[in-house]
Amino acid sequence: MKDLISTALRYRNHRLELLDQHQLPDRELWLHCDSVEAMVAMIRKLQIRGAPLIGIGASLLLAHLAEQGLSEDQLREAAATLREARPTAVNLMNCLDRMLAVMDQGADALVACAENLFEEDVALCQRMAEHGAALLPEGAQVLTHCNTGSLATAGAGTAIGVIAEAFRRGRLSHVWVDETRPLLQGGRLTAWEMCRLGIPHQIQCDSMAAILMRDGQVDAVLVGSDRIAANGDFANKVGTYNLAVNAHYHKIPFYVVAPWTTVDPHCPNGDAIPIEQRSAEEVKGVSGSFGEVRWSPLESQVFNPAFDVTPADLVTGWVLDTGVYDRDGIVAAIAANNQREFATA
Repeated sequence: MKDLISTALRYRNHRLELLDQHQLPDRELWLHCDSVEAMVAMIRKLQIRGAPLIGIGASLLLAHLAEQGLSEDQLREAAATLREARPTAVNLMNCLDRMLAVMDQGADALVACAENLFEEDVALCQRMAEHGAALLPEGAQVLTHCNTGSLATAGAGTAIGVIAEAFRRGRLSHVWVDETRPLLQGGRLTAWEMCRLGIPHQIQCDSMAAILMRDGQVDAVLVGSDRIAANGDFANKVGTYNLAVNAHYHKIPFYVVAPWTTVDPHCPNGDAIPIEQRSAEEVKGVSGSFGEVRWSPLESQVFNPAFDVTPADLVTGWVLDTGVYDRDGIVAAIAANNQREFATA
């Protein structure tokens, strides 16, 4: 397999390495990944994260294992194990399905498929960036949630890709970065990317977003997605639903930015999206390169969903690599694509 390099994933000299996102922003540590067990552990620990990057990382690992001589049965078992590592992120399933479709053709076909998935992601990130940047007013102040940049994709990112392109065009003046509890992907990762891109930004706690909206300091909200249902409902990092409600009340445009591979035409609505429940320890304290700190009683119970679902009627527009859609448009596009797939099956 040829060398492939992105911000958080690299394959070179026949070695797959992932940037440990737990260590950011203080330390850039690359982890060697050469087994399914290692990849699953990294996904569950969020050392690799972002729906597009998880799918690409899993695909590159399968291609690497194929080159190492694993049998087709072993590779199919590996794909099944990887599929269960992150149930909400439909990109993972889509990437693995494309790999499975060529698995009986041998290692060369798997390598070509994985390389294509990586390169396609770079290209579709650019298309989303261009579509989304055109929607923002001059001098826009944008609020974003979680991390949706080059740490979460092979390319420039989804929502952050739009932000970076708008800044490059001189259309964006400021970014409000949701801290994004409980794992601080905004305060740690998005702020790190803003610094690298030289984009003016400020971090605020998630609960402060409504104040900014009330005071006229937010022109648009841009978020990513881990799965978009057939009716336009979508799942994203928990806290997204709060933002959508607040944006709707304050009449602020609210955009979802995601690749078409995030669309799940077989999922009828948000109620059918599986939501991962994560460890209570993420809420009771914090851990990182500095160690661990706990601030809650050990005996306290915790509710900690990794994602929430935002209803389609709170969304202004869906910014995909295939274009920008309103509510009727996204439903029609998903239905039409599903019909084409059915006709060719």
